[in-house]
Amino acid sequence: MLIGRKKEVERIKNALNSGRSEFIAVYGRRRVGKTYLIRETLKDRFTFSHSGLAHRNKASQLAEFAKSLELYGMHSKKRLRTWSDAFFALQVGLSKSSAKRKVVFLDELPWMDTRKSDFVSALEHFWNGWCFMRNDIVLVVCGSATSWIVGKIIKNHGGLHNRLTDQIHLSPFSLFECEQMAKARGLSYSRQQILDGYMILGGVPYYWERLEKGKSLDQNIDAMFFGADAPLGDEFDQLYASLFLNPCGHIRVVETLSKKKVGMTRDEIISESGLADNGALTKTLNELAACGFIRSYRSPGKVMRGKVYQLMDNFTLFYYRFMSDRSRGCSDSWLARSISREREVWNGLAFERVCLEHLPQIKTALGIAGVRTEAYSWRRHGDDGAQIDLLISRADNVVNICEMKYSHEQYEITAEEMGKMFHRRSAYVEDMDFDGSVFLTFVTPRGVKRNAYWNDIQSEVTLDDLFRD
Repeated sequence: MLIGRKKEVERIKNALNSGRSEFIAVYGRRRVGKTYLIRETLKDRFTFSHSGLAHRNKASQLAEFAKSLELYGMHSKKRLRTWSDAFFALQVGLSKSSAKRKVVFLDELPWMDTRKSDFVSALEHFWNGWCFMRNDIVLVVCGSATSWIVGKIIKNHGGLHNRLTDQIHLSPFSLFECEQMAKARGLSYSRQQILDGYMILGGVPYYWERLEKGKSLDQNIDAMFFGADAPLGDEFDQLYASLFLNPCGHIRVVETLSKKKVGMTRDEIISESGLADNGALTKTLNELAACGFIRSYRSPGKVMRGKVYQLMDNFTLFYYRFMSDRSRGCSDSWLARSISREREVWNGLAFERVCLEHLPQIKTALGIAGVRTEAYSWRRHGDDGAQIDLLISRADNVVNICEMKYSHEQYEITAEEMGKMFHRRSAYVEDMDFDGSVFLTFVTPRGVKRNAYWNDIQSEVTLDDLFRD
């Protein structure tokens, strides 16, 4: 059963009825459900479908392509020696099809592009020289190596430049969609438990599919990631190796960013990681952003060089906090950490990331869904320094300073904490010479307890607000 993805399904179905040839690229991080979306939406409409082979040479790729042609009644009379041969055979087969709309799905495209294969050139010729001249072809491509899809297809500077008719970035599920998935799988988890799962797994459907009913969330996390036989014990290495051709630089960047929750400037990344300040780093940062692993933002008053990069991928953050240290003799049990101080600190950090991933829901709860906004973190160095993890700057000359607090109970503001918030507000107003309104906002699962300091805040956002569709 396909959960969510309503807008993406609608775009694909619109392509089926457009009356022109369509070239669609679907991309996103590994395990996010790209192939599943396409197969569930187009399963009865494929005129031809093929998936590349992992870590196989050109001859093996072409031999497998020939098998796919035969499976769809497009048998080539001669052996395929080049990708030009392969696409010509596909062209001939499609020409003989009586289907009104001829749907072609090429999955794991990057795996077909082996060294010196001329695969991209052949694909360019297939689209430009034949498909584009017709009005009945729907070509859909995707692959796990998102950086390849973005670089070779979406941002192609050759024959495929501006040839895509649509590009669909498949994002991870929201909390609302994960709740739907949990219900469909009979997990019987509360919203608090789904939140806890999201802080580890993010909205990656594949991870949620592996949760077994009858087990608590902690039991499932133990079974999936910890212990000798954990099926996803090496997920981190596989994840980055599948997405990037040479992932060492990408891993250095995310490891560096994992140490600072508000993010780092490019200069700070270079200083901390030891990576060179060159085009390779720019490419690495762009690829990580395209895959959704990091986000970038500019704090007000900063120049381009002060652009801040922040690690956003939930699983990567979880890995560096709890999985990468196992070689240093740390516990292999997630259950053993359930009531530890380490886990308590992690809950606070991870909850902040979940809030950042649900900014549309926070805006809706604040009644500003239709207001143009910018969201960023802000900090001032020095003896009277201050740091705000989430600021929402609004077009109506209002700024929301958001305090994100993880709690199983109603959150109680103390005198000390309110004093810190007042200091942050004053520091921001002074630093930015801001003459608008500054609203203090709490984002916390169970809301804020009514005490002497509750009237000092202007708004609050709860867990139910974050679960809005």
